[in-house]
Amino acid sequence: MADSAWIESMQEELHQFDRLDVWELVDRPLCTNVINLKWLWKNKRDEENTVIRNKSHLVARGYAQKEGVDFEESFAPVAQLEAIRLFIAYAAHKSFTIYQMDIKTAFL
Repeated sequence: MADSAWIESMQEELHQFDRLDVWELVDRPLCTNVINLKWLWKNKRDEENTVIRNKSHLVARGYAQKEGVDFEESFAPVAQLEAIRLFIAYAAHKSFTIYQMDIKTAFL
């Protein structure tokens, strides 16, 4: 990973973690597993397929955890399809304008 654009992208991701106070360094408790981290990289491209930005994400490898060993319960706050349909139907009934957006640091 010698390309300066990728290094800058990774530093930006780590800066967001620090800025939003996402993590805290703690001592490792005895007899516990540590969740490893993994970098994911993606090129953001324009209409002509030209790379306009490098995106880096540091993610936890939570898929390596075992239920009952590393965690007891799991929650995923995701809207059900019926709720989304109801929202869209109500917005159409009231002639509301619906906007879609992407939050850059949604999971931090």
